[in-house]
Amino acid sequence: MSVILIRSLILYVLVIFAVRLMGKRQLGELQPSELVITILVSNIATLPLEDVNIPVIVGVTPILALVCFEVAVSWLCLRFPAVRRSISGSPKIIISGGKIDCEAMRDLRFSVDDLMMALRGSEIFDLAEVQLAVVETTGSMSVMRRQTADTPTRADLGVQAEDSDPPLVIISDGIVLHTALRSLGFDEGYAERTARKFGLKACDIFIMTADRSGSCFISPRDGSPIITQGGDDHDTGKNKRRDT
Repeated sequence: MSVILIRSLILYVLVIFAVRLMGKRQLGELQPSELVITILVSNIATLPLEDVNIPVIVGVTPILALVCFEVAVSWLCLRFPAVRRSISGSPKIIISGGKIDCEAMRDLRFSVDDLMMALRGSEIFDLAEVQLAVVETTGSMSVMRRQTADTPTRADLGVQAEDSDPPLVIISDGIVLHTALRSLGFDEGYAERTARKFGLKACDIFIMTADRSGSCFISPRDGSPIITQGGDDHDTGKNKRRDT
């Protein structure tokens, strides 16, 4: 049993390393070559676990070889577009100018149900709203709405708005995240000082977010009302609690 456990830990670390080396993608975003490598690696990793008579190196060597091969193929795909097209294919336009290309759908073996499901995934339930639809090499669909059906932006409405980065988590489960504080330009004690304004300690807070303007959101551990602080309240101390 101890031998199987040790082998499992070794192969676990190796497979994690292999997946990280190939890049951060979700399963549905894998290119064909990456999906094949992932399947092969998972199958090879099980061999030394199923039969303790098989040396661990028999599983380790092909996994490393496959990962190195995938990295080399990725480099070739980046360097040579022809190689990339032959291995991963190329995006296909199936709707252009609001017209469905039946031939392209047949080439992709894309049924009407597949088309409607992909559109619903993009929050489109009416084909009349679609201007352009492209099936990517991963099998996902990118959709562009008609201008008349698209949601207006602040610029369209003439509303002035300042661009800013989203809030960051600065306390997670009672732990102050100093890297996030530095990213926002705050000193190390900002989170504790803000918590003390409401009679709390950092360890009493389940999650706290903040942005560069000083706006913050605090959710205490004990389930008491959520606390919010606006950016304009950062220096004045005008804060409010909100029932949940």
